[in-house]
Amino acid sequence: MREIAVVFDFGSQTSQLIARRIRELGVYCEIVMPDISRDELLRIGPAAVVLSGSPASVLEPGHPEMDPALLDINVPVLGICYGMQLLSKMLGGTVEKGENGEYGPAEIEVVNHTGIFSDMEYNLDVWMSHGDHVVKMPEGFKVLAGTPACSISAMGNDNKKIYGIQFHPEVVHTPRGKDILRNFLFRIAGCKGGWTMSKFIDESVGKIRNLVGDSRVVCGLSGGIDSAVTAALINRAIGDQMKSIFVDNGLLRKGEADEIRSIFTGDYPLNFLVVDAKHEFLDALKGVVDPERKRKIIGEKFIRVFRKEAEKTGGAGFLAQGTLYPDVIESRSAFGGASATIKSHHNVGGLPEDIGFELLEPLKELFKDEVRVLGRELGLPERLLSRQPFPGPGLAVRIVGEITEESLSVLRKADMIMQEEMVRYEKYEEVWQSFAVLLPVKSVGVMGDERTYDNVVALRAVTSLDAMTADWVKLPYEILGRISSRIINEVKGVNRVVYDISSKPPSTIEWE
Repeated sequence: MREIAVVFDFGSQTSQLIARRIRELGVYCEIVMPDISRDELLRIGPAAVVLSGSPASVLEPGHPEMDPALLDINVPVLGICYGMQLLSKMLGGTVEKGENGEYGPAEIEVVNHTGIFSDMEYNLDVWMSHGDHVVKMPEGFKVLAGTPACSISAMGNDNKKIYGIQFHPEVVHTPRGKDILRNFLFRIAGCKGGWTMSKFIDESVGKIRNLVGDSRVVCGLSGGIDSAVTAALINRAIGDQMKSIFVDNGLLRKGEADEIRSIFTGDYPLNFLVVDAKHEFLDALKGVVDPERKRKIIGEKFIRVFRKEAEKTGGAGFLAQGTLYPDVIESRSAFGGASATIKSHHNVGGLPEDIGFELLEPLKELFKDEVRVLGRELGLPERLLSRQPFPGPGLAVRIVGEITEESLSVLRKADMIMQEEMVRYEKYEEVWQSFAVLLPVKSVGVMGDERTYDNVVALRAVTSLDAMTADWVKLPYEILGRISSRIINEVKGVNRVVYDISSKPPSTIEWE
């Protein structure tokens, strides 16, 4: 039976990061909503429970809560930030709003070096982000660590194996944070670890075979890492029962279709088909400006193509696609989650209700970096696995405004120039994504001695581990200057280039 830890998501931007850190320690981890029932939690059978932070306050009405019975299942619990405050409130302690909050780096003094602080120094650098704090602990708890501004920075009840920490161990700004999580999982919860991608493959192959049986599967193969690994995993399980369909929807980057055809007919052969549906997609997108409508239209058109091709070969019972955990999380409000919807993903919220297939999404438990590891385990070529992520709706979400043949042509040329220059960047392998965006803005310029009134292209380059958070890349001026100069000189219709220096959050990686 799979050993599992569970993270209760109270709306924190780092809930997913907590889950990733736990998986990195070899313990499989899932994120659940705080309204989960006791019976549902028992069915999962967690070895450990973590309560996330939250932008909310336990002192305000309507704050996220959980059933007290969830603490009575004899499983170790660790509350982080809001999670600690909620534990204190539920168990009889007192939480107050501090005169001064703590935001950013802090140093805690550890006063109890057992349990979660085993083998730790007396003073630890941590990352704080709180206004409220615990001023009176519940009965049976003791202080484990404190700061001058927050005397109860960590508390614990060894008998009940319930602990709370006011800081964030999941972020890199808490250097010993991973060790604290390791102590909680292995010393306190008794986890054994050992969750690996090889085990995931074995589990998944068995599940896919049992679910699919003798049915046929259509796999939407976009050419990106997610759908490619999905296809490879299902191929491992059922072989030619799956047909992988690559749809040229007219929204691809320059040369994309040829490269994907080369990979899946040569490097890694699959039961593979290319469908040219450019006109169908572009006709449906005429005059559409709203990004959510774009995603919905594209999702519906993909389904229509998959149905049509499946019918040609006697039908299919399943549609496979490369949905990942972040896709589900960002579309979560459709499932009643605590976090707000960022945008609907074509894999999750962008599909019509009646798709005519049962969905097969074998990667929806994984983060992006885990998918790359899985792809290597499955033997996919490195030139595919090292590709930067490309959104399912393609260039449609990189053209802000209406999509036309002209705007697609401009963006393809600008984007190709950026890709050509970025691969020359000495730190290119550290870049998660780099691309161009065509803005619905025109500006005055001068070319030669003539006035121009042309398009603006925005450049975007970010670093990330899993696309849940991202920082903009501090590209050298000479690279930015070269890209800008080439775009303005080589792409007709563009006279201005700008660089996007926003991080996620508050911005998203893609513009739409």
